Amino acid sequence: MHTWKYTQPVEIIFKADVLNDLDDILSQRGFSQGILICSNFFVKNGMAKEVMNSCASLRAVHSGIQPNPTLENVQSCAAAMVAAKAEFALAIGGGSVLDCAKIACAIAKSGQQIAKIYAGEEKLSGDTLPMIAVPTTAGTGSEVTAVSVLNDDTGKLKASVVDPCLFPKLAIIDPVLTMSMPPAVTAATGLDALAHALEGFWSKNHQPICDALALEAARKVFSALPVAYKSGNDIKARTEMCEASLIAGLAFALPRTAGSHACSYILTTDYGMSHGEACAFTLAAFTRINADAEKGRLHDFAKKLGFEDALAMADRIDEMKKEMGLKYTLGQAGIRNEDLAKVAHANQHPNLLNNPVEMSVEKLVAMYNEIG
Repeated sequence: MHTWKYTQPVEIIFKADVLNDLDDILSQRGFSQGILICSNFFVKNGMAKEVMNSCASLRAVHSGIQPNPTLENVQSCAAAMVAAKAEFALAIGGGSVLDCAKIACAIAKSGQQIAKIYAGEEKLSGDTLPMIAVPTTAGTGSEVTAVSVLNDDTGKLKASVVDPCLFPKLAIIDPVLTMSMPPAVTAATGLDALAHALEGFWSKNHQPICDALALEAARKVFSALPVAYKSGNDIKARTEMCEASLIAGLAFALPRTAGSHACSYILTTDYGMSHGEACAFTLAAFTRINADAEKGRLHDFAKKLGFEDALAMADRIDEMKKEMGLKYTLGQAGIRNEDLAKVAHANQHPNLLNNPVEMSVEKLVAMYNEIG
């Protein structure tokens, strides 16, 4: 018998134009002195000022979080929380901002150093500031997971910190906030959501509730992502993608990701791909590799989505990457044949152990050669 459990502690609000109600939402939950965490982009475009002016409980702003946040970004963010005497944090942005804010909230009260947590020398104390997560992209699902993905300060090592205390207190999803995403970001983050759904489904830790969520998230991505990519102002497609991202986050939060995410880290650190594009790079390949695992359950998944089988679903993933201008060959990614062994060794990440088909260095090299 397959034993499993399901936990999801994050309160979720899904509403268009929710920033108009933000002050009420915060006051109703007793949040009285907080800090806004965002990127420099939101400071420059005036959104940070707009949010601060509309929320009486926000007292300070911290920005400057870079894509693929570093340990220094986290430590600075935590220090800003302490300096502001913040009792909660409101994080608005993409996955990088949310991931940085989540773990900064987890060390701000305890005074722990993120370097020791990242190195595995200490565990998080669990004494965390409550965080409200407001995503502005549709893909990461960070608003409903207990995972923070960080780079070390050299930018050459990327890894996850996982702990139940990293779950946000509240997730607020507003499709209107994603309408400013340029097409390239829409494509990459959208396929990141698809990777979350598929990897959550085929993870060795899969379970029935997350399986059902994965199916629905994938259905929405295949349907809505091409429309959102071509017509960024299509609110229906943006809404569908926000739902897909959220549901995919729930789909992988417990089973965890697998091969595509394990392979993505070096593609980001050494080859400059965004996280979503890096996950998408091997997603079709892993779909083919995992197609017959566990009595072919991935074929059943694909058929429920209207594909002939998992191989046809993999073909569609490749087509979507081409249609949306994402990298799909080794040459486009800048990966030389002589680098494949190095890349495959770097892919030996704990997430790879979740893949239903065991992937040795040799098998990974063969996979990259198949990608071509």
